[in-house]
Amino acid sequence: MTLTTPAKAPPREGRWRTLGLRADVRNLSLLGVLAALIVVGGVTRPAEFLATSNLQLVLTQASVIGVVTVGMTFVITSGGIDLSVGAIVALASVWATTLATQEFGFAGILFTAVAVGLGCGLVNGVLVAYGGMVPFIATLAMLASARGLALQITDGKTQIVTVPSVLDLGLPDAYVLGIPPLVLVFAAVTVAGWLLLNRTTFGRRTIAVGGNPEAARLAGIDVRRQRLFLYLLSGLCCGIAAFLLVVLAGSGQNTNGNLYELDAIAAAIIGGTLLSGGRGTIVGSVLGVLVFTTITNIFALNNLQSDVQQIAKGAIIVAAVLLQRRTVRDGT
Repeated sequence: MTLTTPAKAPPREGRWRTLGLRADVRNLSLLGVLAALIVVGGVTRPAEFLATSNLQLVLTQASVIGVVTVGMTFVITSGGIDLSVGAIVALASVWATTLATQEFGFAGILFTAVAVGLGCGLVNGVLVAYGGMVPFIATLAMLASARGLALQITDGKTQIVTVPSVLDLGLPDAYVLGIPPLVLVFAAVTVAGWLLLNRTTFGRRTIAVGGNPEAARLAGIDVRRQRLFLYLLSGLCCGIAAFLLVVLAGSGQNTNGNLYELDAIAAAIIGGTLLSGGRGTIVGSVLGVLVFTTITNIFALNNLQSDVQQIAKGAIIVAAVLLQRRTVRDGT
């Protein structure tokens, strides 16, 4: 009888090098898609699309959903999901723009938006981590509750912001070297998120929990506490995004953040974050946000119907998921 020698696993350094190479390929592919979209926009509507004001608008609009997507990327990387991000943004924006809150000025609006986001994230985290609820159900309940509370606070009316220091952030005079302040905040959140996920113990624990929760527990990681912190982080990002939206719109509405959860999940998926957990990329998620925002802008400039836009987004999501399945099957 012939004995067969089991195949040796590739060196750990080699596996990580392969993963990094494939991540770079994914990001380069997204950059190629983004470049193609810019060419399309430049050809179809050159005067409007390539105008500095329009490019600033695209980046500004991407900033709000982009901040939400950074938090969503962490949650999905851990093997969870957060369907309540759009509703949390709505609740935080309307709570931060009530007359009582605006009496405290800039600091009052910012603090309230962040506090509401953290509070909702805490509830989600406790339900999922310590209540044993499935993330889909827990965050779905938060979605319904936050939307209902936002509607109750506003009574269906738009709350106008009257604090000059908040409104001034959205004016061209506040731009830094031609860059809107909201874009600078988005960039800061992106850099912080990248460092947190890729250069800290917190990020390594997040990936470990998403890859194999039981193995992570046996390795000494407090899985429940880690999941709590992740939903807190998602809530924090929602609070920041709510403040940015208040600056951008100059008001608070219960309809704010509509479908943000779908856009954030889609951006993270096409960026390379695995729905099953264990792998996440902040850079890819940000590129996904820019791709979707650019698509929306091009469709708007060309007066194309929104249903065609949604079909295009859906096709991109399906293609990204199929690509993920292939890469997972190939061992990435």
